[in-house]
Amino acid sequence: MLGKCAAGAVYAPINTDVLIATESAYMFVTGPDIIRETTGEEVTLEELGGAFNQAENGNIHHVAPDERAAFEWARKYLSYMPSNCFEQPPVVNPGLEPELTDSDRELDAIIPDSDRAGYDMYDVLLRIFDDGEFHEVGDAAARNMITGFARVDGRSVGVVANQPLVHSGAIDARCSDKAAHFIRLCDAFKIPLVFVVDTPGVLPGVEEEKIGVIKRGGRFFYAVVEATVPIVTVVVRKAYGGGYAVMGCKQLGGDINLAWPTARIAVMGGEAAVGLTQRRQLAAVSDEERPVLRQQMIDFYNATVATPWIAAERGYIDAVIEPSQTRLEIRKALRLLRDKTVTHGPRKHHLMPL
Repeated sequence: MLGKCAAGAVYAPINTDVLIATESAYMFVTGPDIIRETTGEEVTLEELGGAFNQAENGNIHHVAPDERAAFEWARKYLSYMPSNCFEQPPVVNPGLEPELTDSDRELDAIIPDSDRAGYDMYDVLLRIFDDGEFHEVGDAAARNMITGFARVDGRSVGVVANQPLVHSGAIDARCSDKAAHFIRLCDAFKIPLVFVVDTPGVLPGVEEEKIGVIKRGGRFFYAVVEATVPIVTVVVRKAYGGGYAVMGCKQLGGDINLAWPTARIAVMGGEAAVGLTQRRQLAAVSDEERPVLRQQMIDFYNATVATPWIAAERGYIDAVIEPSQTRLEIRKALRLLRDKTVTHGPRKHHLMPL
């Protein structure tokens, strides 16, 4: 999109696989003048349909500075895609770095000691895929979820990852839409999916319920369950509740699920679990002793319940791996899954929660 797109014309680009716009582009159903006449609302052209605002709303997947940059982004995007949905994506430089590298070893110290401390998920993504390359799609919208393309052993993969620096990586309505679209895009073109998980679960709040977090989150679930491509999941830290379920868990279709020793996999975090199940015990002690006892209970929960080894024992994950091994383990996993096939039933199509 290189200029204005208004009225019924907007429904053509919004139905394409990805929508790229230049900074000077505009997109709206009705312009400022008509809105002023019909509703009395005052709004500028930029506020209403500017490229950056529409990208933040999730309608545009990338905003480029100019026309040249827009086409460059499109070429990069197409380099990860097959020529059509019946072919395989191109293979680029397979077999590079078959052993551990210094970049891999940096992952062993990348997760903070405190569960409450944040870190940048991009630092992880750039170390677990080929050549440190990552082509992000939808970077302006719902920044608590990262979606984009990378390569594993020269082959294209779609990446869905939580961003701990934004809402602690919690899943909300807007990021559910973003992830669901991206998963269906990859599944349509036979591109395997890699989930990188660090989420405390679904973002709570009255506003989230009002804007449809149940239905929009349901689309995220639907996209994961319906996907027929190989799915590899790596849990790097928190994987709680519905966030664990929708981020490529084995019960909903994950093929190979791995976890770092820093992973915490449970129905809820230690603080919430203790507050919910140990109220009487906490109320029975003095105000001075209560914080110490509460922390002891949280530590016990984290050490005996929310550990990756318990999850592995129960079959929720396939292996606990050292972070430095992640790149090579993903490579092995996708090699094992290369011939995965899933046959759909006779039903014409399934029903997404709309």
